[in-house]
Amino acid sequence: MSSHKIDQFAGEKYLNVETFRKNGAGVATPVWFAENEGLLYIYSLSNAGKVKRIRNNPRVRVMPCDVRGKPKGEWVEGRARILDAAGAEHAHRLLDRKYGLVKKLGGLFSKLMKRERTTIAIELV
Repeated sequence: MSSHKIDQFAGEKYLNVETFRKNGAGVATPVWFAENEGLLYIYSLSNAGKVKRIRNNPRVRVMPCDVRGKPKGEWVEGRARILDAAGAEHAHRLLDRKYGLVKKLGGLFSKLMKRERTTIAIELV
């Protein structure tokens, strides 16, 4: 992966992740993300559509965006994988560092509500 693909995400707060339905139609969703060593980390509720689509097809496209999903860069192809507990812990530390108290409070709320979260790593290709 060339570094210019990852460079457009530096300093950005939101990532548009496009996952693909079985019929090939793309579904884009803005999410928080953290980058570390060329990988992008995101998380979602485990029963969310994007998680189901990634389980069926690891191909994704990503681009920086605003909170509403308005593009702020170019689409980049990627491959997503669901992380194990150790990988998820690493990703959440990165996300906590980036988003601070708001992220930590959201995590606490999810635990209190017993909402299962899935953490995903995206490698740009």
